[in-house]
Amino acid sequence: MANAVPVVDDIAYEDLLVDPYPAFRRIRDTAPAVLVKTANLIVVTRFEDIAKIERDPATYSADNPASLVNRVMGPTFMRKDGAEHAVGRKAIEPSFRASTIKEHWAPLFSDICRNLIDSFSETGEVDLFPALAAPMASLCLMQMLGFKDVSWETLALWSQSLIDGAANYSRDAEIDRKAMVAGKGVDDAIDAVLDYHLAHPNPTIMSSMAHADQPMAIEEIRANIKVIIGGGLNEPRDAILTLALGLLGNPAQRTAVLARPELWPTALEEAVRWISPIGMYPRRVARSIDLSGVALAEGTQIGLCVGAANRDERRFADPDRFDILRPKQSHLAFGAGPHFCAGAWVSRHLVGKVAVPMLFERLRNLRLQEDNAPVIRGWVFRGPVSMPVRWDA
Repeated sequence: MANAVPVVDDIAYEDLLVDPYPAFRRIRDTAPAVLVKTANLIVVTRFEDIAKIERDPATYSADNPASLVNRVMGPTFMRKDGAEHAVGRKAIEPSFRASTIKEHWAPLFSDICRNLIDSFSETGEVDLFPALAAPMASLCLMQMLGFKDVSWETLALWSQSLIDGAANYSRDAEIDRKAMVAGKGVDDAIDAVLDYHLAHPNPTIMSSMAHADQPMAIEEIRANIKVIIGGGLNEPRDAILTLALGLLGNPAQRTAVLARPELWPTALEEAVRWISPIGMYPRRVARSIDLSGVALAEGTQIGLCVGAANRDERRFADPDRFDILRPKQSHLAFGAGPHFCAGAWVSRHLVGKVAVPMLFERLRNLRLQEDNAPVIRGWVFRGPVSMPVRWDA
């Protein structure tokens, strides 16, 4: 007989935000699924359990009406299964094709990165979050979405407000309010350019949605663009800083990557395993099931904590260590199964082929500031929020 879901009620929410890994380790060792009282959520933290769940969407459904993503952003294809998910994914696919990335987005990404580094390369020191990572991710996503007359700061604020709302398991009213304001801003930005994209088919995500074989209705366009602004901005932003942080903290690995540029893709994969930018996403249990000895009732809301699974010592040796030379193993930072991240290849190109290689190429003797340490925050979404560096200008 399967066991009941155990409860852990002494983990402070702030501890999850500052450093969730000790709590993750404890939860992994407790049971396959654990109710974390402070987060009001049953979380799954073991690699093999999450991999199994993602291979069984009929039992563990993304179609989750109680999801905070639905409440903040509206019903998106990411929170659908089967044919509904496939139709939505197909609608955005033209913008994410390898040929579109290579021919259209890659030159734009390089120009954006070059201009940003030009703007501070003579200063000798910056915080890479506001100087490079946030504007790089925002400006690139703005191009892909097809927005006009929106500042990168505004798009970044919308993204943060939306993902904070989608991660608001502590039910903070002010976080909810900011998310709703951001959602209204996104709706207005879409309305300002949608007619143009309807009249002029182009590689943007908005155009792809509007001109799909089954064109999205305006409500679907709004919801799906909001969810893309959330994950599509914070994931590359945080991956830029995480990859840079991993290399700056490991001089030998930095030397190896700079000497062998073919290692950049491997370094990126290790970075997002080490600190997964999208650390948790929800599923709904569609039928009562025994998950590795724990009973989950139909209708139960669970969180797949891939940020914990990617440091599961059952799969990864010395998992808390950044190591680009570890044996090659798949991770879950981009999800798995039918819901594997649609933007994974864009992120891999933007981060691992453009932003971080150009950063190390352009800034001689790049190093962390000894008197001003990086700050990393979050558990549902996690990454450096401040990363002061110096170089020889």
